[in-house]
Amino acid sequence: MSAPHGPEQATAAAEDGFDHLIHAPARLRICAALDPVREIEFGALLTLLDISKSTLSKHISMLSDAGYVTQRRAVRDTRQRVWLHLTETGRSAYRGHVAALHRIVGRTHAQNPNREHPAEPGLTWPPRG
Repeated sequence: MSAPHGPEQATAAAEDGFDHLIHAPARLRICAALDPVREIEFGALLTLLDISKSTLSKHISMLSDAGYVTQRRAVRDTRQRVWLHLTETGRSAYRGHVAALHRIVGRTHAQNPNREHPAEPGLTWPPRG
């Protein structure tokens, strides 16, 4: 099921913090890379994530449309560069989403402490030492 994108997405980033826009793997990785830094150059992010330029551009556009990422253009070494920055709204949404994932994982493990892992029969969680 697809969630709406845009400014309403930020407010719809559920009360529990789960954010459908950020949850997509490429966008989650983008936010994870941007969270600990002030900004990162588009080419450096491209190399770090090892995805195509068009894929990165598409996901950056979606995050920008939601107000999660801003872009700054500057000339460096006679070339136009794009620097990406996670906004306070984006940082808050990303951290809330990560916290929601931790709660989901923690709740699942707490409810099934000695049962087989549903994805891998025979594997128990937590692992026995």
